[in-house]
Amino acid sequence: MSARESFDTDLLEEEEDEDTQEDKFLTFYLGEEEYGIEIRHVTEIIGLQTITDVPDMPSHVKGVINLRGKVVPVMDVRLRFGMEERAYDDRTCIVVINIENHAVGLIVDRVSEVLDIPKSDVEPPPRVRKGESSRFVQGMGKVGEQVKILLNADKVLFDEEDEWANAG
Repeated sequence: MSARESFDTDLLEEEEDEDTQEDKFLTFYLGEEEYGIEIRHVTEIIGLQTITDVPDMPSHVKGVINLRGKVVPVMDVRLRFGMEERAYDDRTCIVVINIENHAVGLIVDRVSEVLDIPKSDVEPPPRVRKGESSRFVQGMGKVGEQVKILLNADKVLFDEEDEWANAG
């Protein structure tokens, strides 16, 4: 096989990988609400680990973990969204996502499932103020009679004043 054929084959496999992840969301709970994040950002789901505090971080950044030799910052998504803090339990887990080559752990109450939510079933987020919608919400996914809050992972990690994730 020539280098050109190998390149074309790799490119086709890459496109197929992207297609299989399109419209798929990992869903998880924070309180009673179910949220979704595009599966293409998720690298793994792990149980809670020892979190090392790091001084001078925003309150929603709980610290860092050692994930197989790599230091990964960890964010409590409840605190990020201004929700009340809750004690961690055996269902609490860390969803490790990768955005722009930055791995970040998201602490969530519990992981639910992977859902197919086609674009045709996604509506824009509600506007809370004139011309403005929630900065973290990408859309509202309709699944049967329920609505899943689909997050914009980029905004969750890299909102204007939160360049902390770049340090990890």
